[in-house]
Amino acid sequence: MSLSVSHLSFSYGSRQVLSDVSFDLQEGEFLSVLGPNGVGKSTLFRCILGLLDGYKGSITSGGDDVRTLPRRELARRIAYIPQIHAPAFGYTALAMVLMGTARQISAFSRPGREQIAAAMAALERVGAAHLAERDFTRLSGGEQQLVLIARALAQQAGVLVMDEPTSALDYGNQLRVLQLVRELAGEGYAVLLSTHHPQHALSFATRILALSGGRVAAMGEPEAVLTEELMAQLYGVRTEFADTAGGRVLVPVTAEARG
Repeated sequence: MSLSVSHLSFSYGSRQVLSDVSFDLQEGEFLSVLGPNGVGKSTLFRCILGLLDGYKGSITSGGDDVRTLPRRELARRIAYIPQIHAPAFGYTALAMVLMGTARQISAFSRPGREQIAAAMAALERVGAAHLAERDFTRLSGGEQQLVLIARALAQQAGVLVMDEPTSALDYGNQLRVLQLVRELAGEGYAVLLSTHHPQHALSFATRILALSGGRVAAMGEPEAVLTEELMAQLYGVRTEFADTAGGRVLVPVTAEARG
């Protein structure tokens, strides 16, 4: 399932947040969205998810305008994985994943064997089947994120929208989640993921979309797009790049190093 954003602009009252943003996302791609706080990343995602509709331009999924799609159909195409989720009740991990199958059943029906099987398959895919009967609220941050990804997979949507999914995780879990996301893209999912860590985008994404002042500052393959000049434009810092056996790495230039 593809996603296309064309000439998207959005304002909160008189405050312009997004201006003429355009990009395409195809099956098998991992597109990482970069930019400083307040640049419009979350607003962009809210427009894509149908939570904001007062925008100019268009957003299409599989060629259809998302504003015209019923909620169930939109859920069939696009799944959302948040930064963190704190349910009001102590649901099990399996119950959390089953929520992703809601579009497949009527409003007053209970999940059946098919939905339970899909939820367990999703947990197995992310390596979290052993957590099925655990209380979600008692899981570690990394385990919770795996369960939320499993919920999105159980939804059986082709596009995964991920809003800073590693922001609350430790270094090891960040890398494990990003590796999983890259594998999912390799399996045919179209992944749109925002991050505050340019190195994550450089190491794992297939393309980068950089936003500055609500506009597209750069877009393309990570090593071509992510430059010292772009880092200065986005974050106001000096950086250098170094080539290592493990790939290209981003190195901040500290005051001590400059002086």
